[in-house]
Amino acid sequence: MATWIDRTLTYGTFPIVFGGAIGVALFGIGRGWDPVITAMALTGAVVLALLVLERVHPYHDGWLHSLGDLRTDLIHNVVNFWIPEVYTVLFVGAFTVLGASLSETLGMTLWPAEWPLAAQLLLALVIGEFGTYWIHRLMHENAFLWRFHAPHHSAPRLYWLNAARFHPLDLFAQQFLALTPLVVLGADVRVIALHTLFTAIHGVFQHCNVDIRLGPLNWFFSMAELHRWHHSKRLEEANTNYGANIIWWDVVFGSRFLPKDREPPTEIGIETLPNFPAGYWAHLLSPLRWKEIEESSRACYGSRDDALRPGRD
Repeated sequence: MATWIDRTLTYGTFPIVFGGAIGVALFGIGRGWDPVITAMALTGAVVLALLVLERVHPYHDGWLHSLGDLRTDLIHNVVNFWIPEVYTVLFVGAFTVLGASLSETLGMTLWPAEWPLAAQLLLALVIGEFGTYWIHRLMHENAFLWRFHAPHHSAPRLYWLNAARFHPLDLFAQQFLALTPLVVLGADVRVIALHTLFTAIHGVFQHCNVDIRLGPLNWFFSMAELHRWHHSKRLEEANTNYGANIIWWDVVFGSRFLPKDREPPTEIGIETLPNFPAGYWAHLLSPLRWKEIEESSRACYGSRDDALRPGRD
């Protein structure tokens, strides 16, 4: 009985919980439910489900206990909750006008609003993911940009709260590149809300400490089985699987990584920066204190400057 339950949770959790949430959103928003309230309510429901599943069906028992990271991750979640609002206030109006102007100039509507809502969401994911793929990859391969992404990889374990462990400038850049093309092309609030919901609940699933397997769906979603490799301490493993939601651009540009002969490491973090600061304010200021952080790490790695930098071998 226990084995049957475990297999059901392993292979059924993602399609049932994630698929159910997206299905309810498509059904409700397509019939006039408030898009913002619907997205927020469903995100909360998924988080509650994962809180339970992390306890009853964990991927790694060692990740169940705080490693001094809980307070920091809670603050990241509270602060970064407002990043979409900042983007909306600063840019959405201007880009909406730009999109309307482009449509008028071309004499046609740029966004296929007549498509079924599910097809519009899929198109939004493919378009929005292109920019986030490349900024994420550049943050791994460019030494200066890596300073802003390193806080995310400093996590000592993976669990649902890691989904928002980002430097605000890192998250804002990803938000900007994901949503701006959609707004300019004329995607309406329903599509933006669905994209935001998909990203939010995919993110908590992607980082959750739940033993889930997707099988062939790992060729579509950039889910936990792939993303755990992205948090490996080894650079050649961490510099892969950049997709935030879908893995297609990793397939196109050759960065998908899912070896069949071994499981992802459970000791994660930044091997070459073992003294990376742990607190929220330290994360916020870390790009400005980078030389100090590197100097602290050289005590472990001697004069190997190359070992402190991102990028492929």
